[in-house]
Amino acid sequence: MTEAANDFGPGTPYGKTLIKVGETQRRLGAAEREFIHSASINFLTPLRNFLEGDWRTISKERRILQNRRLDLDACKARLKKAKAAEAKAACEGDLWSDEVEKAEHELRLTQTEFDRQAEVTRLLLEGISSTHVNHLRCLHEFVESQTNYYAQCYQFMLDLQKQLGSSKGEIFSGTFVGNADSTSPAPSSPAVAAATLPAVPTIPVVPTIVGVPNTVAEGVLNPNEVKPPASGTRKARVLYDYEAADSTELALLADEMITVYSLPGMDPDWLIGERGNQKGKVPVTYLELLS
Repeated sequence: MTEAANDFGPGTPYGKTLIKVGETQRRLGAAEREFIHSASINFLTPLRNFLEGDWRTISKERRILQNRRLDLDACKARLKKAKAAEAKAACEGDLWSDEVEKAEHELRLTQTEFDRQAEVTRLLLEGISSTHVNHLRCLHEFVESQTNYYAQCYQFMLDLQKQLGSSKGEIFSGTFVGNADSTSPAPSSPAVAAATLPAVPTIPVVPTIVGVPNTVAEGVLNPNEVKPPASGTRKARVLYDYEAADSTELALLADEMITVYSLPGMDPDWLIGERGNQKGKVPVTYLELLS
């Protein structure tokens, strides 16, 4: 904007406004960079370090604990099975006694590994409390930083709005004076000032168009009075859904086919659309005209 102001002329009303808006945008950009930097240091970096460090370790140890629990459950099941078989086969007591002793030994080892892993996981999880306190503080700092950022942006835009508001009258006054004859004296009263501007009729003149209802020429469409022109109609495919704003417009559904035509005196951005017994104005931008 500053470069464009230099090209247009920094002394012109448009150039001055471009410079003011550009300076505000520069201040907004600086505030955004400061907010991003603050959010990265106070919140994102600590959170990322925790997720990639402590939390990854905790998750790993918890998975190991889960596997230890599964091993312990399997050893308990084997011991239970061995004892049940020993009770049924008394004649083979020596053989099953060995199996029972083996299962009990495996169970003791597995239980020891499970208890050790449970203690490691418990200690790591206890450290989460202090970590939560730290991250909670970081989160509060992040919210405060974001609040300050939006407050700064709001204040910058208020200042810009005041600057533009105070210079609006000067800009438009300078525009009218620049367009007037430089030799003409400045108007000294409202009556004289009004005399320097072209008269604008307060009552619009609506031309009468043969074959077209006056309501169409006036921009008010009565569907019952509209008839297709002699020049013919065209088919159009609806690109997007459109909800009619009033009874003079036709609601549209995407991908449906309608018949359209234009009438003399209509806004070029609108056409008359027909779908069965329904008709009304439709926006051209919502249509794909077909040959």
